[in-house]
Amino acid sequence: MKCISWNVNGIRAVMKKGFPDFLSTYNPDILCLQEIKVHNDDLPEEIQKMASDHGYTGFWNGADRKGYSGTATLTKTEPLSYEIRLGDDRFDLEGRFQCLEFQEFFLINTYVPNVKSDLSRLAERQEFDALLRDKVQQLESAKPVMLCGDMNVAHQPIDLARPKPNEGKAGYTDEERAGMTEYVQAGLIDTFRTLNPETVRYSWWSYRGQARANNVGWRIDYFLASESLLPCIQSADIHCDVTGSDHCPIELITDH
Repeated sequence: MKCISWNVNGIRAVMKKGFPDFLSTYNPDILCLQEIKVHNDDLPEEIQKMASDHGYTGFWNGADRKGYSGTATLTKTEPLSYEIRLGDDRFDLEGRFQCLEFQEFFLINTYVPNVKSDLSRLAERQEFDALLRDKVQQLESAKPVMLCGDMNVAHQPIDLARPKPNEGKAGYTDEERAGMTEYVQAGLIDTFRTLNPETVRYSWWSYRGQARANNVGWRIDYFLASESLLPCIQSADIHCDVTGSDHCPIELITDH
């Protein structure tokens, strides 16, 4: 099974930048999108038709605020159940969480809040992390969990091009990094880093200063998985060559 996660920075925008061709080329079984920036009531028919034409059922969780945040999951296998609430309106109204139950695992698609450059949302982000970790542990009592999405943090120095100048800044504060460590301590593995312990690869680049052309990037998009799923994982990859967003897609292939 091939799962791909991608912060598309606007589903309407990426549709104009080759998204249907991306679907045809990579053909994931499950595609998790973040920052779709479309309200459920405003989802264009051509996007729904495009998903259907490629064999997907689409689950859309747009933010209450139009043009902001939101997640979507396209799947070729109908889930057993589906939910979109973590239990806190600050996050639920921003469309930051989707959970799909399949026969052998739960899949969570998430868009973790950005703390903002002035760190004004750091405390909220920590509360979101705690809610999400609690949810993962609750689900794991029933079956394993795969958690993917834009986690908005580079965990280790290898995960960003310029760690020293970014210490204490948004996406690389001690608090955010500790939050990621707590996901690992709670029993989730960082699949890409586990399979590629010394590989330098990024998933996001600033639009400023030709960062992508110079590969001055950050790895802030992840597939985390219950440790029990490790024997099922065949590969974990980052498709840096795929454009259309300031993020690129990440991939996990399992033998499910």
